[in-house]
Amino acid sequence: MNFWTKAAGLILRNRYLVLLIIALITAFLASQMKYMKFSYTEANLLPEDHAANLEYNKFLEIFGEEGNLVILGVKDSTVFTPEKFNAWNKLVEQFDAREEIDFTVSIADVQKLKADRKKRKFILEPLYEENPTTKEEVNAIKKQLFEKLPFYDNLLYNKETGTLQTAIYIKKEIINTPQRRDFIFDVLIPAIEKFEKENELDVRVSGMPYIRTLNAQNIQDEILLFVVGALGITALIFFFFFRSFRATFITLLVVLIGVIWAFGFIGLFRYEITVLSALIPPLIIVIGVPNAVFLINKYQQEIKKHGQQAKALQRVISKIGNATLMTNITTASGFATFVFVKSNLLREFGILASVNIISIFILALLIIPIIYSFMPLPKKKHLNHLEKKWIENVVNWMEKMVKNQRITIYFATVIVIVLGIIGVYKIRVSGSLIEDMPKKMDFYKDIRFFEKEFGGIMPLEILIDTKKDKGVMKLSTLKKMEELNETIETFPELSKPISVVNLVKYSKQAYYKGNPRYYQLPTNQEQSYIFSYTKNSNSDAGMLKTFVDSTGRYARITTFMKDIGTDKMDIIQERLKAVIAKEFPKEKYTVSLTGKALVFIKGTNYLINNLVISLSLAILLIAIFMAWMFRSPQMILISLIPNMLPLLITAGLMGFLDIPIKPSTILVFSIAFGISVDDTIHFLAKYRQELIANKWKIKPSVYSALKETGVSMFYTSIVLFFGFLVFTLSSFGGTIALGGLVSVTLLLAMVSNLLLLPSLLLTFEKKIANKKVFKEPKMRIFPPNEDKIEE
Repeated sequence: MNFWTKAAGLILRNRYLVLLIIALITAFLASQMKYMKFSYTEANLLPEDHAANLEYNKFLEIFGEEGNLVILGVKDSTVFTPEKFNAWNKLVEQFDAREEIDFTVSIADVQKLKADRKKRKFILEPLYEENPTTKEEVNAIKKQLFEKLPFYDNLLYNKETGTLQTAIYIKKEIINTPQRRDFIFDVLIPAIEKFEKENELDVRVSGMPYIRTLNAQNIQDEILLFVVGALGITALIFFFFFRSFRATFITLLVVLIGVIWAFGFIGLFRYEITVLSALIPPLIIVIGVPNAVFLINKYQQEIKKHGQQAKALQRVISKIGNATLMTNITTASGFATFVFVKSNLLREFGILASVNIISIFILALLIIPIIYSFMPLPKKKHLNHLEKKWIENVVNWMEKMVKNQRITIYFATVIVIVLGIIGVYKIRVSGSLIEDMPKKMDFYKDIRFFEKEFGGIMPLEILIDTKKDKGVMKLSTLKKMEELNETIETFPELSKPISVVNLVKYSKQAYYKGNPRYYQLPTNQEQSYIFSYTKNSNSDAGMLKTFVDSTGRYARITTFMKDIGTDKMDIIQERLKAVIAKEFPKEKYTVSLTGKALVFIKGTNYLINNLVISLSLAILLIAIFMAWMFRSPQMILISLIPNMLPLLITAGLMGFLDIPIKPSTILVFSIAFGISVDDTIHFLAKYRQELIANKWKIKPSVYSALKETGVSMFYTSIVLFFGFLVFTLSSFGGTIALGGLVSVTLLLAMVSNLLLLPSLLLTFEKKIANKKVFKEPKMRIFPPNEDKIEE
C-alpha cells in the first residue's frame, strides 16, 4: 500500500475528527483577524540598510517627518471678494485651532519683515490688521502680496493664474497613525465640503497625508469587492460546467474557509494590509477552485465507472492527491521565491501566498471527500457534463491539430516568439508614486491640478551638511545654495525651491524698506549689517528653524516634483549631482538628495532587479523538480518551453500596450509561471502513467493523456481566466494590469500546454522513447492503473 492509499483510509475513517480539527483551526484564525491593520506608512520597497534609506533616515533625524503637509488650493477670481476672502481665511483658522495641526500658512498668516532702525533689528508685522470689508481693500492686500512679497511666490500664490494655496502642517507625531485618518475623514473633508457649498468655490486638496489616507481607504473598499467578485464569478463558471448545486456549494465552502484562513494568517503574523497583501484572499479563491475541479471531476468519473462511493472517494484521494500536491507546491514555490527578496513588502506577500496556497490544498483534499461521504451518490444528470459534446469537440480538435498540423503549431510558435521579443524592447519602467492611483477619483485630479499650478506635491529634499556649526549662514555657502536653486528652477518637473536662501533675500528686501528690487543675496559689505539685524531679532527664528537645524550646521532645500518616471528622474539627478560636485567640494560639504518620492523611485529599480532574480529562481526550482520527477534532461526542456512562451508573450504585450514595469505588474510573471506549470505536471504525469500502460508506445500515450487531462485543464484554465479578470474591476492601475495580464498569460499557457507540449513529445519521440529516460521516477504522481486489473 502506498502513502496516499493509507492517507485516504485515515481521512475517511476519522472524518468527524478531521472536521472538528478544521473547525477549531478556523475558529482560532478567525479570532486573529482583529490584529489586521492597514498600513499608514508608504510601502518601503528597499531593505532597511540600503544607502537611500539611511540617507532618508538621517534627514528625518535632523528635520523630522517631511510628508506632513496638506495643501488646499482655490483657482477662482471671485475668491478676491470680501465675503469669500474672509471665509477662506476663517476656514484655515478653524484648522489651525485643531490639536492635530502643527501650524498653517495662508494669506491671513502672512507677516511682513520690517527693519526697525532704532533697535537695529527685524520685526514682523501682519499683512493687514482687520478683515477687509470692500473689494478695494481685498485688492490692496492682493496687490501687496503679488507685487511686493516675492518670498511667498509659489508658496501661497501663483502670480500668473491667481491661484491661492494654503499649507496645513499636520503634527509629525500623528502622521503615521490612525489619528491621521480620523482627522482627514472626520474634520478636513466635511469642513471643506461645507465651505464649498456655502461659497460656491471648488477647493482642491492634496499633499501626501491626504493622498495616502484616501488611497488606503480605497484598498480597504476593494478587498470586499474582490472577494465577493471572485466568489461570484468562480461559482457561476463552476456551476456552468458541473450543473450541480451540490458541487458548487462544496467548492464555495472550501474556498470561504480558505479566505477566513487567509485573513487569519495576516492577523496572526501581525502584517499590515498593503496593496499587495490585499490581493491574497481573492487569489486564494482563484487558486483554490481548480483543486476542487480536479477532485470533483475525478469523483464523478469514478462513480460513472463503477458506482461504488467508498471506492470512488478512496481513489479521489489516492489518485488525485499526489498530482494536486505537486501542482500546489509548484504554485507556492513560484510565490515563495519572493521570500529571498530583501524587500519586506514582497517578502510578506511571498510568505502569506505560499502558506495559504498549501493550506487551501489541504482544506480541499480533506473537506471535499468527507462531505461527499455524507451525501447520496450523484444522480445521472450530475454526470452528464462528462459527456458534453462541445467539450469532446474541443479535445478532438486539439488531438487533430497535434496529429496533423504540428508544422503549423511550430510556425505559430516562432512568429509569437519574434513578436514577443520585439515587444520586450518597448517595455518602460515606471517608478511613479501615483501612477497606480485611481484616475477617476477627485484626489487624483487634484494632484494633477497642483502639478500644473505649483509644480508638484511630492517632496524632494536636498540635505547640505557644512561640517561645522553655523556653517550655513556664511555668505559663501549661501551663494553655492543659490547656484543649486537656480539649477533646480531650470527643470519644468520641479517646483521653485525653498530654503534659507529665500529668507536671507527677504531680510535684505526688508532692510531696504521692503522694496522688491532688493530681493536678493546681500553683498559682502551689506552682509555684516544685515546679519547684525538678524542676530538681534527673534522674530524670524521660527521661520529659520524649518530650513536650518539648531546648530546651524545642516541646511535643507525643499522642492516638489511632478510625478515623473524613473528615466526622467535619473536625468535630473545626474544634472543636480554635477552642479553639487562643482559647487560643494567634498572636503567641506556632504550633500545628499532624499525624500519620500526619491526613495520610492529607487525602490522600484531595486525591486525590478530582485524580481528578475526571483523569477529565475522559480524557473530553476521547477526545472530541478522536473528533473527529479522524470530523471531526464530532455524532459526538462520539453516541459519548460511551453511555460516560458506565455511569459514572453505577456512581456511583449506589456511593451505593445505601454504597460510599464512597476511593483504591481512585476508580480505577473512569477504568479503566471507558478500556475501554468501545473498544467504541464498534470499532463506529463498522466502521460507517464499511459506510457507504462501502453508498453512504452509514445503516440497512443500522448493522445490518451490529451483526452484524459484535456477536459480538466480546460475547465481550470477557464476558471482561472475569469477569476483573475475580477482584479480588473479595481480602480488601481497596477491591480487592473495584474489581473488582465495574468488572465491572458494563463489562457496562453493552457493553449501551449495542450498543443505545443504534446507536439514536442511526438516530435522528439525518438530521443525520449527509450525506457531509460523514464526510469521509475522518485515519486509516483499517479498510482499504476489499477482500473485495468479490476475490470
